[in-house]
Amino acid sequence: MVATISQVTIDCANPSALADFWVEALRYEFADPPKTFSTWDQWLEAAGVPEEEWDPGARPYNKIRDPEDRGPRIWFQRVPEPKLGKNRFHFDLRASADPTAPLDQRKQEVGAESARLIALGAQQIAAFEDGDHYHVVMQDPEGNEFCLA
Repeated sequence: MVATISQVTIDCANPSALADFWVEALRYEFADPPKTFSTWDQWLEAAGVPEEEWDPGARPYNKIRDPEDRGPRIWFQRVPEPKLGKNRFHFDLRASADPTAPLDQRKQEVGAESARLIALGAQQIAAFEDGDHYHVVMQDPEGNEFCLA
């Protein structure tokens, strides 16, 4: 058997807020609890997760999923320590419908998606162009870097 990624877990200070950002950014949806539980509260309780570790926001559990099941599920986990430096890994998001399209078209598509993500709470940090390659570096509302190409 080969190991596969079942979900990506992101440590954060405010899971509800970060899940709200990423569910919109990726056009995902909130995941339902496992079939044997009617709520995430019931699942957390049955799993023995202490209530002080639940997210104090709108949802006790913040898992999002790709509605087309192409991308990984993402879980936002509350941790007490702040982010101190650069991410050790990050998401690379494709904003251009056609990676072989002319550079000006891809830059326009990346710019439009960057503006949409900024309206959701992201920040654009830098833009890089090298020959026919173009991407921007962004940060989500908690400062986690990601790239948009």
